[in-house]
Amino acid sequence: MSIKPKPGSSMARVVDAAEAMGLPITLKTMDQSTRTAEEAAAACRCTVGQIVKSLVFRDRERDALVLMLVSGQHNADLDHIAQTYGPKLERADTRRVRDETGFAIGGVAPIGHKQTLPIYMDEALLTYSEVWAAAGRPDSVFCTDPKALGAAINATHIAVRKD
Repeated sequence: MSIKPKPGSSMARVVDAAEAMGLPITLKTMDQSTRTAEEAAAACRCTVGQIVKSLVFRDRERDALVLMLVSGQHNADLDHIAQTYGPKLERADTRRVRDETGFAIGGVAPIGHKQTLPIYMDEALLTYSEVWAAAGRPDSVFCTDPKALGAAINATHIAVRKD
C-alpha cells in the first residue's frame, strides 16, 4: 500500500532525499517483511534480481563506511572487489551503521543517509527497467529506475563478483 511517511522518520528522509534529487520513487509499506531479498521479491511481485540490497561495509584502509548496492541475486565478492576496484571492505558494526546512516540493518536505503558515503552499484541492477530498494524500515520499499538511481547518487558501477 502506498503511504505518506511521518515527518522526521527514516522513511521521510528517503522521500525527502528522492525529492531533492529529482528521483521519482513509489514508496510502499508491505504487510509482510521485506528484510531479505527473497521476502522483498515476493512482496513486490518481482524477481530477486530486481531487489537492491543496500549493504554497508567498512573500508579498512580509510576506516570509513561504504555503501554497496547489490542485486538480490548476487553476493558481493569482497576479494574480487578489492583486487579489481581497490577498497578493502569488511562487515561494518551494526551500531556504527545506524549512527552514520540513520538506518538499521534490514532497512538501509540507498538514499537519505545522515552522512554522504561512497556508493558502488552492482552493474547487474542496470539490466532492469525498475528495481525495489529498502525505504528506511524492514517493511518498506520504493520502486525506481536503476539508471536514474545510480545517476542521482553518483554511484560507481561495478561487477560485484567474478563471473
